[in-house]
Amino acid sequence: MTEDITDIISIDELQETLQVGKNRAYELLNKQVIPAFRIGRCWKIPRRGVEEYIVRQAKLSANPWK
Repeated sequence: MTEDITDIISIDELQETLQVGKNRAYELLNKQVIPAFRIGRCWKIPRRGVEEYIVRQAKLSANPWK
């Protein structure tokens, strides 16, 4: 459990992981598609939330007719 809590990534790491630009990364965070929170101006993004987002997106694209 502690590993999940401390495994936080930055906006730059999110961009690299998803291979998206800064605007798209901020859009996903602001629309709460990927769970995250802010401390001041800095986004704190749990890696687990990003992994879950990837799995959800993979399931959607694997079944386009459902």
